[in-house]
Amino acid sequence: MSTELLVNVTPRESRAALVENGVLQEIFLERANRRGLISNIYKGRVSRVLPGMQAAFIDVGLDRTAFLHASDIAVPADVEADIETPRPESVRQLVTEGDEILVQVLKDPLGTKGARLTTYITLPSRYIVYMPKGRGIGVSARIEDEAERQRLRETVQLFVSPELPGGWIVRTAAEDCSIDALRADMMFLQRLWDVIRQRGATAAAGQLVHEDLPLEIRVLRDQLGQHIERVLVDSPAAHARMVEFARTFMPESAERIELNAASRPIFDLYGIEDEVNRGLDRKVPLKSGGYLMIDQTEAMTTIDVNTGAYVGHRNLEDTIFRTNLEAAVAIARQLRLRNLGGIIIVDFIDMQDEEHRHQVLQALEKAVAGDHAKTHISTVSQLGLVEMTRKRTRDSLEHLMCRPCPTCEGRGFVKTAETVAYEIFREVLRQSRQFEFQELMVLAHQDVIELLLDEESAALGEMELATGKPIRLQTEALYAEDQYDVVLI
Repeated sequence: MSTELLVNVTPRESRAALVENGVLQEIFLERANRRGLISNIYKGRVSRVLPGMQAAFIDVGLDRTAFLHASDIAVPADVEADIETPRPESVRQLVTEGDEILVQVLKDPLGTKGARLTTYITLPSRYIVYMPKGRGIGVSARIEDEAERQRLRETVQLFVSPELPGGWIVRTAAEDCSIDALRADMMFLQRLWDVIRQRGATAAAGQLVHEDLPLEIRVLRDQLGQHIERVLVDSPAAHARMVEFARTFMPESAERIELNAASRPIFDLYGIEDEVNRGLDRKVPLKSGGYLMIDQTEAMTTIDVNTGAYVGHRNLEDTIFRTNLEAAVAIARQLRLRNLGGIIIVDFIDMQDEEHRHQVLQALEKAVAGDHAKTHISTVSQLGLVEMTRKRTRDSLEHLMCRPCPTCEGRGFVKTAETVAYEIFREVLRQSRQFEFQELMVLAHQDVIELLLDEESAALGEMELATGKPIRLQTEALYAEDQYDVVLI
């Protein structure tokens, strides 16, 4: 499988695209005025403690207070050292209002919700994740060779410093890496934690203590594994920064980072721009002629599978089965591309054959196996519905690039001209009974005015008789179809 990482950097925006066999699988986007907060470390002050929610709200200097659940609060060292001592049951035993604590962002603010925080700070490097308040040594489950897992665990154990307690996780990228590389990463993380502790001790509440790497460097740290053949960058300055970072922390990968010399923008050259735009559409066509309908709401995301123009060649059950199989693969890709998270309901086309249901579910599980975000899939219900969850840590593509329609305010529909006309009639009667006037003027969208002059002209005449006053109509080009004003003259 050919896998490439394409990086597009402009003065105010950075984007990275993960491409497998020429098909866009995942898009990462960061804007200068709206950088993600995940992994940033702040000095926070506890503003409110809510025992009923087992949580606290923390002021970290953002627009909205952030949320810290009791399960994300590290137990003080003296309590943690005593195995027999149970964890405090109430959040009030962990924090009190006015406390200043060091916190890290787990989830970006989403919609009306503030950021999600934790005091279990994690510091990632290329091969290692250091947890200052954690314990033990873990190895990524994606490293399947037991001998290699044991080698990595023993290697890390050699360099664990008793003066600096904490936990360590060996990342997937560490498979087959050298002892020196692991040791260098561990020393770097220990130095970084020393700096963060010192800054945190002197920082004021609401101050940023440590900021995560910019996008173009972050994707190298998190995405550049052996499976990626090359990294193409279209900015000479960004290319120089990435090569310098790679030579310092991953020298074996530096030669794979190339500067794109083509005159056309790199995302245009590889068709990424079109794919990103299609990633915002509700309707996703399938090669067979079927299609998906994806609707994202604050509560959940629903995906409906339809056969569309696909009629198959054998029988109805076979047509449905093949459409669902193709849809399962497409759904997995769309979840990654759009970065959809939370609760996801997939409405597959009803299948009568139990074996077909099982195969479709297996196809979906296999397709999401390569997803970096943790997913959980339930069984297919009698109605053909599959409930699944995907870990949500940052905004979806739609939330990053779009805003709710100012006309319908995110409802996805607007009132018809007929409905607006009847609202106008009710408003005319309401105004006529409350105020004295000589004439009424109705300001509305062109479609509404044309309806009043044509199909509803008789009703308009009845309004004039009922009020005893003339009614003038005026088209307002800037009005939406469901916007109007009734003015007394």
